[in-house]
Amino acid sequence: MSRAVEKARESFDGKIVWIEEMISTTEKVTLYSHARVFCTPSIYEPFGIINLEAMACETPVVGSAVGGMKEIILPEQTGLLVPLKQQTESPFEAIEPETFARDLASQLNRLLEDADLATAFGRAGRERVLAQFSWAEIAKQTLSLYEGLQ
Repeated sequence: MSRAVEKARESFDGKIVWIEEMISTTEKVTLYSHARVFCTPSIYEPFGIINLEAMACETPVVGSAVGGMKEIILPEQTGLLVPLKQQTESPFEAIEPETFARDLASQLNRLLEDADLATAFGRAGRERVLAQFSWAEIAKQTLSLYEGLQ
């Protein structure tokens, strides 16, 4: 993977950042807030909290249409989802990796080339996070669930 990242960095004058270790919340907020787009090309993502973090910082997101990202990212509203044809059993690898890579690049380029669309997705993403995924909203939903069980 590191060779591919280095090749991509060379192609984009070093503007690609690949983070392999845990970073502080302050660092995350800074990175998300300064990114033009956030991408999650996962083959497995049970919830996708990293997308919520990016959306909370008004950063538009592009992710694989897998797992929890299908519930978090609203296509054409808060970001873009890229279809992934994948194996149905572990390791869940892409069946057509070249197609997936091309589709992912296409959606990333779409947001990188359309600043107005990216800004609109970023704002809508933050609104969605605050309305649906803030701790206050989660507490309300939990209370409602418990009250409904009585």
